[in-house]
Amino acid sequence: MLLPVLIILPVLAGLCCLGTASRRSWERLNVGVFSLNAVVALCLGLNVANLGEGGKMAALGGFLQVDALSALVLVLTAFVALVCSIYAVGYFRRDLEQNRITESQLRHYYLLAPLFVSAMLLAPMADNLGVMWVAIETTTLASVLLITFYNQKTSFEAGWKYIIIGSVGISLALFGTVITYSSGVRVLNAEAGGSMSWSALTTVAHQFDPRVMRLAFLLVLLGYGTKAGLAPMHTWKPDAYAEAPVPAAALLGAGFLNCAIYAIMRFNVLTEKCLGPEFSSRLLIGFGIFSILLAAPFVLVQRNYRRLLAYSSIDHAGIMVAALGFGGHLGALAAILHMAFHAVTKPLLFFCAGNVQQQFGTPHFRKVQGVIHVLPWTAVLFVLAAFAVTGTPPFSIFQSEFTALSAALEANRPWVAGLFVLGVVVIFIGFLLHMAKMNLGAGPDKSIRAPECPWKLASMAIVAVVIICLGLWIPAPLYQLVLSSARILGG
Repeated sequence: MLLPVLIILPVLAGLCCLGTASRRSWERLNVGVFSLNAVVALCLGLNVANLGEGGKMAALGGFLQVDALSALVLVLTAFVALVCSIYAVGYFRRDLEQNRITESQLRHYYLLAPLFVSAMLLAPMADNLGVMWVAIETTTLASVLLITFYNQKTSFEAGWKYIIIGSVGISLALFGTVITYSSGVRVLNAEAGGSMSWSALTTVAHQFDPRVMRLAFLLVLLGYGTKAGLAPMHTWKPDAYAEAPVPAAALLGAGFLNCAIYAIMRFNVLTEKCLGPEFSSRLLIGFGIFSILLAAPFVLVQRNYRRLLAYSSIDHAGIMVAALGFGGHLGALAAILHMAFHAVTKPLLFFCAGNVQQQFGTPHFRKVQGVIHVLPWTAVLFVLAAFAVTGTPPFSIFQSEFTALSAALEANRPWVAGLFVLGVVVIFIGFLLHMAKMNLGAGPDKSIRAPECPWKLASMAIVAVVIICLGLWIPAPLYQLVLSSARILGG
């Protein structure tokens, strides 16, 4: 019964906000439900890890199924949702004080955010590839309203760009899904439901028509790659991240990204079983390295620190996809590790950026300096998060990036490895230059230390502790999920 609970609880929390008129009730309801959801997801992850390789949990007659890869994505999504719900309390209280939003707008957030999270949780649990597509499309409908939350001209422009580009992408993913289904029907001679099942399709994928699967995988990669923000389908991302309220942007950047990459991973398994690794490998490496190299110069010249986080996410999506394309045990392991480490690291960057923007009233680097004199805790954690997200030792992302580099060299792709290192190093340099100037520079004239919200600091502290711990030690159940997930991907 754990699986349906994960989906139902956030939906109920969102609906309950419609029946209550108290801001404190909305806050308590969201924090309480997402805390409970995180506990349920953790228990689910532990259960799947204890089942060992090949272990699964199912519910509703197999309609919902969770293996190691699904469980890992669920745990990461639940963690991101929890810390975002805690941060949202302090963030929106400040927005209300500054008259940036009304109580009515706040109710909309506390309705939409749980629905967004519920759809994200359904995507990795669905054994049916059609249901997974519906879940990811549902996230689009909820998240576009979060992007336009502030009702500004720029936020509506970002929302329109997101919905138009996202709709094209999700349509391509639908075509790829339908083509894959048609291959499954011919082989399985089954009813529609059976031919849409991941469990069934995986066992017969080697019998699919190779020409059909080439087209299907290309469409799926373009479609779900658009949702992940892979270049050149990334153009919605900088505007959306800059305009959405910070808790929603963190959900997009650290939670939803994993759902899109998860879908690509699942289809890659089917494609490799049908065509072998070479076809999908070339595509994945091409899109992945292109995303890394495109993000690098934009990071160097960026003027808006909210948009900087978008290009960082484009870079990390590229690293995950490229690592998956490198193939073998190391490639699969690197992709899974990077997915996990990025998800637990990126929220801290968003939270620090939100604190700075609310205090200084601007997202532009040139108008912000000496944050450490005004918001010392935020500045310290901002620099820590910047080191962590750029893969500085001993932080955990260094481990996944080094593993990906090793996978590229093991696959005898030295030129690709060189481009990978070039992109990562340029982004490292750009990030640290921006962070040093903004956080450690001279303070503004007559700078006075501002009080920092306990709710915000609590969420930031939780993420910071997890970042530091994972840099030094990976708990055995988590590592078991990572290893089992890598084996699912063929590594």
